[in-house]
Amino acid sequence: MALEARAFPLPESTRVITVSNQKGGVGKTTTTVNLAAALARSGARVLVIDLDPQGNASTALGVEHRADTASVYDVVVGDSALQDVVQKSPEFEHLYCVPATIHLAGAEIELVSLVAREQRLRTALDAYLAQLDEPVHYVFIDCPPSLGLLTINAFVAAREVLIPIQCEYYALEGLSQLLNSIELIEKHLNPELRVSTILLTMYDSRTNLANQVADDVRQHFPDQVLTTLIPRSVRISEAPSYGQSVISYDTSSPGSLSYLEAAAEIAQRGAAT
Repeated sequence: MALEARAFPLPESTRVITVSNQKGGVGKTTTTVNLAAALARSGARVLVIDLDPQGNASTALGVEHRADTASVYDVVVGDSALQDVVQKSPEFEHLYCVPATIHLAGAEIELVSLVAREQRLRTALDAYLAQLDEPVHYVFIDCPPSLGLLTINAFVAAREVLIPIQCEYYALEGLSQLLNSIELIEKHLNPELRVSTILLTMYDSRTNLANQVADDVRQHFPDQVLTTLIPRSVRISEAPSYGQSVISYDTSSPGSLSYLEAAAEIAQRGAAT
């Protein structure tokens, strides 16, 4: 496949992208992991920060995240430097992950009393990126399905928000709340933040509903929605149980090719701005 072998354009400066939707089950972690793997496969240096206490992104990228593992919790709640908790993913040469552990489940409460509680991830990430000899091209932050302090930390650390939306009934429900939250963060904490990308997931071309939802989303967000649709796929669902992204688990499957195509779109959009 030409797409599989293609090198995507690299951004001139690090793109920090938070993947968020407070609705669960929309393919948020799956999207984070597979876009990161697709970009790393094409030669980009990519860091995934797993900010979800479930640690599913860490599992899918094959990195250690048992309770005693140094993790993003130690960075956000403690005083650990990000470089002390970054692990190399076995997936691809330039793919790295900051794992999440179960300790992160209590972080929302612990963050409340901390100084600069909304800025802690950004401070750590900026310090990490500044000391690298070779720049990271992309940072993806996988959020929990809520709009608490962990997600706020992700929004403050990022410059872009990517919202996965599943092509199902109620797809747009709750989206206005998310967009309002992003607007508030932009206004008060991070003026650089913008919704740059919307990705339609779990698309089933056989149903009228999926096509209708896709049309609705494109009508509401014509500039942000990617052309690529992510289909419903058994391979995409299977891959994490093997500690892999679908990109390495089954490169030629429709799900893998869709994520490679979506990654190419994101890379080209970044190069065009």
